[in-house]
Amino acid sequence: MTLPDYTVRPSMARHGRFVAAIVIDSIGTGVFIPVSMLYFLATTPLTLVQVGAALTTAGLLALPVGPLVGGLVDRYGTQPVLQAANLAQALGFAGYLVVDRAWQIALCAWLNSAGRAVFFGCYGAAVTALAAPGGRERWFGLLGSVRNLGYALGGLLTAVAVGFGTHGVYAAIVVVNALSCLAAFVLMRAVPNVRPEAGRDAAGGWRRVLRDVRYLSVVAHQLCFAISLFALNVAIPVYAVDVLGLPGWTAGAVFTLNTLMVGFGQGAVVGRLSGRVRSRVLVAGHACCATGYLLFLAADRVTALALAVGVVLLGALVYTLGEILGGPVTSTVAAESAPEALRGRYLALNQLAVSIAGAVAPAALSGLLSAGAAAIWLTLVGVSALGAALATLIGEAVPAARSRIGGVPGRSSPGGP
Repeated sequence: MTLPDYTVRPSMARHGRFVAAIVIDSIGTGVFIPVSMLYFLATTPLTLVQVGAALTTAGLLALPVGPLVGGLVDRYGTQPVLQAANLAQALGFAGYLVVDRAWQIALCAWLNSAGRAVFFGCYGAAVTALAAPGGRERWFGLLGSVRNLGYALGGLLTAVAVGFGTHGVYAAIVVVNALSCLAAFVLMRAVPNVRPEAGRDAAGGWRRVLRDVRYLSVVAHQLCFAISLFALNVAIPVYAVDVLGLPGWTAGAVFTLNTLMVGFGQGAVVGRLSGRVRSRVLVAGHACCATGYLLFLAADRVTALALAVGVVLLGALVYTLGEILGGPVTSTVAAESAPEALRGRYLALNQLAVSIAGAVAPAALSGLLSAGAAAIWLTLVGVSALGAALATLIGEAVPAARSRIGGVPGRSSPGGP
């Protein structure tokens, strides 16, 4: 019997430009996201409500774009679609330099949101095509690490720049974003465009995707995991500062801890997980997230300020471990559960779950937070419990989920040809 190869490592020599494009893109994103609202308030006569409404409208209108692009990936490959996403974002950021009305912000923000939706809609397909079977968790782990470090570096640069607070500095931030998208566009030209071979596996199109019950369970699991991921930016900072009354630096410390742990630890953790059953790792990830939520709830019962800060940071550490465990494995299971000829459509549907979670998380989590600490954290514990149950289900029903990390998959589709 031949044992699986658990030692496959990403090759920087072969795909360095793809990694560089991801790094540049993430730095640009990290530069702008923290100041997006501040930028429009400083450079336009619009109110906070008007800006927020324009950005929300753009995000909602961009939701259908991801699934629509799945067919393009299956037909033309990932390279031209990734380049189109970079170009759309570059145009959107360039437009930010001249907008002064709500509809103009909505239009340019839609280009950016649609570009991000397209990018992440075919990102998993691109990684799967470039990475050898047996090394995909390592690739998703590596790219997740560099993206987090890019976000952190971008955020640090923004913190320094915003200290000056001038119109010119805000404009420079937008220009940096536009240039980062153009740089990623150029680098993506060197990425091999692996196109699936047409054949009987391509029959059925979207109808086949939507009738694949076992893959729909993979998408449902992705939705649960994505909701947990959005808790970091939406709920945890507000809870720590406004509800618990902790010092403002606590929110920054939580974000920094998360970023550094994912950035420097995810690759090492994935390497040590080689040979583990994927579904069991996913269950462990949800268990860590749930434990983190219970620690956040416990912090509401602590009266000593220093101890409350410590409990929150401990909760963030355990929660981040859940993100590290679940992220690369979730992406790999979604990618390897899709037939090659329809992988673009399958992964576009999986990414739609992430987009939906991102759209509903601010309102849903804010509403729960306003209802009290127990309401939000016990609800999120329930989400993690549901995610663990779904992970167990797909571990029994989906071949890619019951295989081992680092192993070469024997089948690529849960539903078969």
